[in-house]
This record gives sequence, structure tokens and C-alpha cells, in this order.
Amino acid sequence: QVQLVESGGGLVQAGGSLRLSCAASGRTLTSYAMGWFRQAPGKDREFVAAVSRSGNNVYYGDSMKGRFTISRDNAKNTMYLQMNSLSPEDTAVYYCAARTALYGGDYYYRGDDYLYWGQGTQVTVSS
Repeated sequence: QVQLVESGGGLVQAGGSLRLSCAASGRTLTSYAMGWFRQAPGKDREFVAAVSRSGNNVYYGDSMKGRFTISRDNAKNTMYLQMNSLSPEDTAVYYCAARTALYGGDYYYRGDDYLYWGQGTQVTVSS
């Protein structure tokens, strides 16, 4: 069992930056591929970014490319999401997720592929 806790959300002006963290407990993250998703009010859950167990492979949703950077520090059992050039369209609750992965390079971009989820952290971008 893996417990995930997000932090780092908040209110930021358009054009600003935030860094989200996802801290894991219960198990070491070295066996888990991880990802970030978000959900805005009235909208479906949206894929943001994914990272493989090793951290060597990453994948982004189209609107995040060039602005967001996903990373992980397995020694600290933590995953990060650096978000730059934020716009009001990025306003949402951001969730981190994890699942076991057989191969170190595997990553997953479908929410249904993940087993463990955090409670979410609110990101609000004002115009």
C-alpha cells in the first residue's frame, strides 16, 4: 500500500510558477511509475505528466509541453511537478498517482492505469 500526499498548490498570478510535490509513504517508490493529473470544476480529469520508475522517461499532455517539468527523487520518495508560465486555464485540483511498473522505462498516461492516488492540491491562477 502506498500513501500519496500532494503539496505546493496555491494562488498564483498568470505567468507565474509553482512547484508541486508528491510525497509517498508506506512503500519505496522505486517500483512505481507515477503521474500527475488535474481536474477543473465541471471538467473531466486530464492527464498532465508521467514519469517512469527510473525517472529517465517522461511524457506530457499536449498543453503542458514546454511549460511543465515532471521529476522524481526516489531517495526522498518524492515526485515533483514544476509548472511555469501558468495561465488561468491551469486552474484545477492536481492529483498525483502511482502504480507498480514491471520495467524501469514504462510510464502511463491513462488515469485508469493507476492504482494509488493522493487527495489533491488546489492550484488557482488569477488573470
